Amino acid sequence: MRKTKFFRFLAAVLVISMLAVVAGCGGSSSSGASEEEALDLNSLTYEEIVEGAKKEGKLESVGMPGSWANWQGTWDGIEAEFGIEHNDTDMSSGEEIAMFEAEKNAPTKDIGDVGHKFGPEAKEKGVTQSYKTSYWDSVPDWAKDPDGHWMMAYTGVTTFITNTDLVANPPKTWEEVRAGDYKITIGDVVTGATGQGNVLATAYAFGGDMDNLEPAFEFWKEMAEAGRIDQGDILLQRIQAGEVQLGVTWSYNALGYRDQTPNYTFDVCVPTDGAIMSGYASIINKWAPHPHAAALAREYIFSDKGQTNLAIAGAIPTRTDFVIPEEIQAKTIPQEQTKDAVPITDPVKYAEVCAEIAQRWQEEIIPLMS
Repeated sequence: MRKTKFFRFLAAVLVISMLAVVAGCGGSSSSGASEEEALDLNSLTYEEIVEGAKKEGKLESVGMPGSWANWQGTWDGIEAEFGIEHNDTDMSSGEEIAMFEAEKNAPTKDIGDVGHKFGPEAKEKGVTQSYKTSYWDSVPDWAKDPDGHWMMAYTGVTTFITNTDLVANPPKTWEEVRAGDYKITIGDVVTGATGQGNVLATAYAFGGDMDNLEPAFEFWKEMAEAGRIDQGDILLQRIQAGEVQLGVTWSYNALGYRDQTPNYTFDVCVPTDGAIMSGYASIINKWAPHPHAAALAREYIFSDKGQTNLAIAGAIPTRTDFVIPEEIQAKTIPQEQTKDAVPITDPVKYAEVCAEIAQRWQEEIIPLMS
């Protein structure tokens, strides 16, 4: 999951902003195109994009670590097929957008992966550039910006991953979580899309919805007062170290964490009383130092190979004409577990709700955890 915490994020942005100001005093870096010289990626053929990407030879992503949704399979595929080296700096969705903006005079990053609700926000802030892949027509309208500034390649569902060596009776519902006594790890709620989505899922579990978050906050206040909220993030390293009793994350992460942690046994399931279905969208930095490589990465992510890589991790590919191979289907979350999950199809509404969740979490929950 996204690793940095809120206050570390503020400090990092401050440092980056200072560096950007210093760089700006000496003029824009030659590595990133100026606004007037911005490359129109949509005017290029696929062959031109590949040629340009090979010349750039490098791709810098943010928030797309190999352990998240099997991005490693995609990075390995791009390097093997096109000879492009890759590096990722892991961070939350909000941090990605802030970094693009802070570094605009001396850009270092090319592409990011942000929660659904952050796609429109990134476009509104003016930190993205458009690229509509060859698979544009097979991506539903709700999963893409009409101008191509963000495209959602996959979705997942709210999922429990319980360490059964630490928890005797793994929960199947949020009501069973409430009745338990173990700690819950849900991730960063202030800046992270995963944590915000988990809070919304509990609204549905206890009778609320996007227009009524009260049931969710009643539950989380109860958990905070009981000392049952783990303030650490839900990371593979923490799971492997046995630091997470019950983690709540997206299905593709839960399966990946389970499969990469042979030293413990886990129960992985979708809570039957409250789960949402949402996804992450790629955003290309407006000032990307390697714009062709960024466009090629998005192209690859939506190709059959890229969609297969995501499906391997338990993600649900968004391309309507892509069929998940049977051998992969057998290794993912059973479809009957996802049938009652609430799909998020309105990113603008979702953004408003997540903003409310983040603010209320700061004001109402964090003080109870101090």
